[in-house]
Amino acid sequence: MIESDAFVQALQDMGVDFFTGVPDSILGGIIAELMVRRLYTPAVREDEAVGMAAGAYMAGKVPAVLMQNSGLGTSLNTLISLNMIYRQPCILIVSWRGQGGKDAPEHLVMGEVMPQFLDIMKIPHRTLTEKTAVEDFKWVAETFMKQRIPVALVITKGVVKGLHP
Repeated sequence: MIESDAFVQALQDMGVDFFTGVPDSILGGIIAELMVRRLYTPAVREDEAVGMAAGAYMAGKVPAVLMQNSGLGTSLNTLISLNMIYRQPCILIVSWRGQGGKDAPEHLVMGEVMPQFLDIMKIPHRTLTEKTAVEDFKWVAETFMKQRIPVALVITKGVVKGLHP
């Protein structure tokens, strides 16, 4: 399991200096660490967080947006009409709720279709694993800077340490 502080430090080491998003249990440890470091600006909705990240990028920041995968649906219009069209990059840290059909009922549909959903939106994505973490972060940094569009790093339950064991 990747410690939350190591995860946050890896993002900071690649230059990420603006973090926003909507809370989620899988991302809880990461958000708690960001709050300890006074780096997290909470948002009410995922589309708001994506908009805040675009503003941060225009102000010279390197933004990351934390959300659960259902938030991709909420932020779809913003991602397409702002980020993709105007080349506003951000790193999407997306928890994969409903993966494998195991979660609360409201997460199952998006859990089943999330990789295809990202493919249809033309958002490059990779699922973080403990074994490939170094390569995963390197891929995010290179893809984010090269393509100048949103890039998703997907996190499954138990890969990054949460608030509760």
